[in-house]
Amino acid sequence: MPQFESHFFSSLIFWEILSFGILFFLLYKYAFPSLLSMLEEREKKIKDSLDQAERHRTEAERKLKEYEAKLAAASKETEALLAQAKERAQRLMEENEQRMTVDAERIKGDATREIEQERRKAIQDIRSQTTDLALMVAEKIVGRALTDADHRRLADEALEALAKTYQSRN
Repeated sequence: MPQFESHFFSSLIFWEILSFGILFFLLYKYAFPSLLSMLEEREKKIKDSLDQAERHRTEAERKLKEYEAKLAAASKETEALLAQAKERAQRLMEENEQRMTVDAERIKGDATREIEQERRKAIQDIRSQTTDLALMVAEKIVGRALTDADHRRLADEALEALAKTYQSRN
């Protein structure tokens, strides 16, 4: 193989170093600046994206804390409203109970008075009817002379008439 011979090998190395230097110079002059600028732009974009993500994360955490604070406030407000509603319901129940007790007492008093009036009216009616019957009996007695049997019979008739009158009213 001729390329491994010493006089070819040294010149071959020289040309390879020279071509590598030219290639490196061309890359350094034309390709590396654009590649470096692209890498710097990419690095800047990544850094901006990371900064923006950090800002968004910070904003999200702040909003989460605000939301949790609002939720806690709403929960406390709800508990306060529930306590007020329970207190109001209890107060209304007590008022209704007192009102119903007063109404029941009033109705009971009215019924007692009405029963007493009806009882007095019934007693008055019985007295009136008894008087009428006594008058009828007296008329019959006065109209003729009575024996003991007549007294008993008239008393029985009066009691029957009284019973019939009492039954017809009830």
